[in-house]
Amino acid sequence: MRIDLNADVGEGRSATVAGSDAPPHADAALMPSITSANVACGFHAGDPGVMRATVALARAHGVAVGAHPGFPDLEGFGRRELHVAPHDVEDFVVYQVGALAAIGAAQGVRLQHVKPHGALFNMAVRDRALADAVARAAVVIDRELILFGLPGSEIVAAGARAGLRTAREGFADRAYRADGTLVPRSEPGAVIHDPEIVVERAVRMVRDGVVDAIDGSRVRLAIDTLCVHGDTPGAAELAARIRQALVAADVEVKAVGAS
Repeated sequence: MRIDLNADVGEGRSATVAGSDAPPHADAALMPSITSANVACGFHAGDPGVMRATVALARAHGVAVGAHPGFPDLEGFGRRELHVAPHDVEDFVVYQVGALAAIGAAQGVRLQHVKPHGALFNMAVRDRALADAVARAAVVIDRELILFGLPGSEIVAAGARAGLRTAREGFADRAYRADGTLVPRSEPGAVIHDPEIVVERAVRMVRDGVVDAIDGSRVRLAIDTLCVHGDTPGAAELAARIRQALVAADVEVKAVGAS
């Protein structure tokens, strides 16, 4: 049994770290525990200096690098649903993924995956046209990229239609609805803060393929990668505990694109 452990990183701004382009301390603390890093590409968070430094940090830790493109919404951290035409989504995803691919290439790093961020991710879960736009953008940059998405979502289906490899993603610290979608952050209980519960849910999702929904029902899901949000307080410690628990359950923790 095997799982990839990913986290959203590079979500700071160079100006917020005393003018340097070093990634936030939290990212450095996360890297020893994760196997894939979803790097913000400047639209919802991050900037070129932080992108470069975060890729370097991931490379130093042997962590696979992926693009985390979002809506052009720094103020709302990419979590506000924007009404954007699919061709515009394709353009700004190409822009973001292409920028990170170039920054990675300058350091000898090839991108492993693409994972849409925030509202773009959630909208593309259910909107075929948006999902297809994201998939087309990934293909333009590199046909070997892996597209991350919720199991059974339009994102995963779009990746398959585009000829991309896909990875089904689970979320250790987010609540689920009975249909397998995530509870919106605007609703109570959407984010799970108790580390004991998060770790237990993570192991069950990977080992047993189930998660308890917010209404108490049991949802079956098969996942290839598991996310810990990098902006969650105590994320580094939580990721370390999840990894330790997975290893104790005889789960191999390895990047989804690794052989």
